[in-house]
Amino acid sequence: MPPAAGPPQTAAAVSADLRREALRIGFSRVGITAVTEPPHHDAFRGWLARGLAGATAGWLERHEPLRRSAHALLEGVRSVVMLATDHAAGGPPSAAGQGRGRVARYAWGDDYHDLLRARVNALAAWLETRVPGCRTRGVVDSAPIAERDFAWLAGLGWIGRNTMLIHPEAGSYFLLTAFLTDVALPADEPLRTDHCGTCTACLDACPTEAFPEPGVLDAGRCISSLTIEHHGPVPPNLRASLGDWVFGCDVCQEVCPWNRHAPGSTEPGFQPRGGLDTLPLAELLTLDERGFRTRFRGSAILRAKRAGLARSAAMALGNRPDPAAFAPLVAALDDDDATVRDAAAWALGRWVATGVMADDCRRALAGHGLEATGSQPPASGAATHPDSQSAVSSMSPAGSRPGPSTA
Repeated sequence: MPPAAGPPQTAAAVSADLRREALRIGFSRVGITAVTEPPHHDAFRGWLARGLAGATAGWLERHEPLRRSAHALLEGVRSVVMLATDHAAGGPPSAAGQGRGRVARYAWGDDYHDLLRARVNALAAWLETRVPGCRTRGVVDSAPIAERDFAWLAGLGWIGRNTMLIHPEAGSYFLLTAFLTDVALPADEPLRTDHCGTCTACLDACPTEAFPEPGVLDAGRCISSLTIEHHGPVPPNLRASLGDWVFGCDVCQEVCPWNRHAPGSTEPGFQPRGGLDTLPLAELLTLDERGFRTRFRGSAILRAKRAGLARSAAMALGNRPDPAAFAPLVAALDDDDATVRDAAAWALGRWVATGVMADDCRRALAGHGLEATGSQPPASGAATHPDSQSAVSSMSPAGSRPGPSTA
């Protein structure tokens, strides 16, 4: 079937109508670009070669050839429509408080994948009616495509030092959806000016020093990657820096000046579930698989998996002790997952080191063949292998997974 393209004035009319329809459906901003190789693809490949992809390295490496061309996703594609959706619900995030863990803003409410997928499917149905015979494909984190590159080409922002796409009027608290079509539409101009200027707030604020240089992210140190994509033990030298984050992290966005006046969202699906934007750490430790899936049904938090979330909850308790969570933390020493057991033991070792219920913690650890080393985690220059010594050591043989770069 030949591409569905009409004379220029028809394409312009379709483009204008499509923009209006996208906004009506609920998208916040629309940008259009012609199909081309992502301008930062070579930088992306170099980033992979440097070993900075963290837990997602395998998937990204396998799909790197597909990422080079949008034709791999839709044969005959001629236009990429990039759609931005503001998601910042409510006011400033709550202080987590004792016994509670922080969650990235986009995950406060329902799973954005479901909301955006329904919207882009509605836009596809509209265009297929407007231009009979055309072909479309919507992508919501479901295929290898360089969303930020295409969004930059489509004029939706510039790529900041924290690797986030930043819009001069909307900051960076928005989600991207790609909409591919074989309809040739007039392209927008990229935003060629980097408005970060001399600001380094995001680089300076990162708790784990995950930016080895401006515009380059080491996902192996990024709190978002460590608490969501990485499902094994967190390197001991990074655990204290995770603070009370249990799913994702917004630090580099919270300090960005361009987010001071970012538009909020009244979309019900983005509002905090139960009116709370933090999670009870003790409860997270007590959830079994069925309870976890029931508790977080329809939430992006499911991606962390039960063990990953419990592991992060244990580390958060190690960083911000809460005596009320002592029993669940001790019970986690018997968790079915070794990663959870390791994190719980590390947390109790931290309590000993800081004098919180130290005798009780020592007894609990000793009852499991463990002893507290009484030391703080290694300095940032220490070994980062997951098997590095943690705040506890075994007394018996048994012993105890967002953006690459400016691409």
